[in-house]
Amino acid sequence: MTYATSDLCDAHEGKVRIAAPIFRSFGKRHAFHGPIATLKLFEDNGLVRQTLDEPGGGRVLVIDGGGSLRCALLGDQLAALAVKNGWSGIVVWGCIRDSAVIATLDLGVLALATHPQKTVKKNLGESGVPVCFAGVEFRPGEWLYADADGLIVSASPLH
Repeated sequence: MTYATSDLCDAHEGKVRIAAPIFRSFGKRHAFHGPIATLKLFEDNGLVRQTLDEPGGGRVLVIDGGGSLRCALLGDQLAALAVKNGWSGIVVWGCIRDSAVIATLDLGVLALATHPQKTVKKNLGESGVPVCFAGVEFRPGEWLYADADGLIVSASPLH
């Protein structure tokens, strides 16, 4: 089931946090939602692989990549792993690569841009911590809704 972010904003005015419109949509799924899981890292996607290797259960992985435009935190192999393990979507405050393949996968993917360079893999970063970017704080367990009109966050499910 999909939910229009504009309708959710109208129905829950003052109860949702609205992200600044800084993201581009790359996945085949243009509307997605689910409980939030978070990662905070910088130019190292080792934790991304570890996290997406877990059962997603319809969750959305929110990656605070520090807004880096120097390498990609997500590529086609990790996106395919997310689909295989039942993740609803991925939001990256940073870059992705293999965008043509990601566009064919049944997954919501929002990111700042594309970049062909891969990251280092030192497995540095934090998991399950609140992260803040695009004017919004993303807390694990809260709910994220995204579609062509934007991205919103709610403390609890809106449906």
